[in-house]
Amino acid sequence: MTEDITPILQAAKAASRRLNSMTDARRSAIIAEVADVLEQAIPAILAANEKDLSLMDPANPKYDRLALTADRIKAIAADTRHVASLASPLGPIERRVLPNGLALTKQAVPFGVIGVIYEARPNVSADVFSLCFKVGNAVVLKGGSDAADSNAAIVGVIHSVLEKHGVDKAAATLLPSTHEATAQLLQARGLVDLLIPRGSRRLIDRVRQEARIPVIETGAGVCHTYIDQTADIEMATAIVNNGKTRRVSMCNALDCAIVHESRLGDLAAIAAPLAKSNVVIWADVQAFEALEGHYPADLLRHAADEQFGTEFLDYAMAVKTVGSTEEAIEHINRYGSGHSEAIVTADDASAEIFCRDVDAACVYVNAPTSFTDGAQFGLGAEIGISTQKLHARGPMALREITTYKWLIDGNGQTRP
Repeated sequence: MTEDITPILQAAKAASRRLNSMTDARRSAIIAEVADVLEQAIPAILAANEKDLSLMDPANPKYDRLALTADRIKAIAADTRHVASLASPLGPIERRVLPNGLALTKQAVPFGVIGVIYEARPNVSADVFSLCFKVGNAVVLKGGSDAADSNAAIVGVIHSVLEKHGVDKAAATLLPSTHEATAQLLQARGLVDLLIPRGSRRLIDRVRQEARIPVIETGAGVCHTYIDQTADIEMATAIVNNGKTRRVSMCNALDCAIVHESRLGDLAAIAAPLAKSNVVIWADVQAFEALEGHYPADLLRHAADEQFGTEFLDYAMAVKTVGSTEEAIEHINRYGSGHSEAIVTADDASAEIFCRDVDAACVYVNAPTSFTDGAQFGLGAEIGISTQKLHARGPMALREITTYKWLIDGNGQTRP
C-alpha cells in the first residue's frame, strides 16, 4: 500500500511558517553547529555511505558522486559553516515614496517550502538544508534509493541539532526513497512552493513534464571548451585536462573540446594528459586524423552526431573541428544545455564575441568549466545550477531561494 505523504508535507508547511519568526543569528548558529556535528559524525556517515556503495557498480558514472570520504565530509561541513557566516539576503530590496504619500518597500522573503529531488548526491542533503534554513525555508528532501543510507545519516545529524535547539524536525524533511513519494511530491500544490530537481536529464524531464508546482531546472550540463587560433598551448592543455578529468561525474565536467582547424597540429599535445586518465575521445574526421598515431588507438574513436550533445559523466569526450569563432558558437548553441561554456584565446575580440553570443548560464574566458560551483563562486554551498532563464540562472544560493513581497505604508489615502 502506498504511503500518503500529505501529512508529512503539511508538517513541513507548518514548520516553514514558524521559521519566519526566528532571527538570522539563531538560524546561523544552528547551521554552524550542524557543520560541527557533521565532522564529529564522519565514521557513522562513512559507514552508511559504504552500505550504499556496496549496492552500486563502481563502473557506474554515479559512483563517484555517491562516494563520500572523510575529506569530502569535511568539505561539506566547511561549506555549511560558510553558509552560516554569510549575510542574509532577507529584508528590504528597494524603497520609494509615491507622489500620493504611499511608502513602498520591496522586501525579500523566504519561498516557504522548497522540495529537492536528487539522485546519488548525499552532499545535497547538507548543502540544501543549510541554504534553505539560512533564509527561513523549510526543505523537503527526496533522495534516490541509491543513497538512502547516506542521506538518512546526514539528515539524522541535522535533526539531532534541530531537536537540541527546540526546532521542529519537519523543517528538514527526508521523504521515503520511493517512486511513489516522488509522484506525490510532484503534485503537492499548496504544500510545496518550489521544486528543484538535481540529477539526470531523464529525472529533470520527468519533473518538468509532470510537476504541478513551480520548477527550476538544474543539473544537466553539456559543456564545451573552444580552443581558438590564438590560444596558448600550455593553457589550453591545462584547461581541457582539468575540465575533463577533475571529477567526471559532475555536471560542470567538459564534454566536448572544439578546436580551430589551424590548431589541429597542437591537438595531440593538448590531448596527451587525457590519455593518462584513459579518456575515450570521440573525434570528428579532421580531429581523428590529427590524433591518429599520437593518441592510444584503443581510446580513439570516430564521432557520430550522437556524441555531440552528450553529457558523458565519464572518462569520455568529443572533439569538434571548426573554422571560426562563429562556427564554434553555432555548435555550442546547438548542442549545449545552457550550463557552462569556455573559450581559450589570446584575442580580446574573440573573447568578447564568445561571451556575447554563447547562450549559457556561465561563460568562461581562459578558465575551465569545472569552476561552475556555488562554493567556488563565493556563494557558500549551492542548491543547484539553473540552466533556465526564469527567476534564477547559474549557481543558486541564498538570494535565488528567496522571493519578495511589497509592503505598502499609508496614512489614510484612497484611490480616486
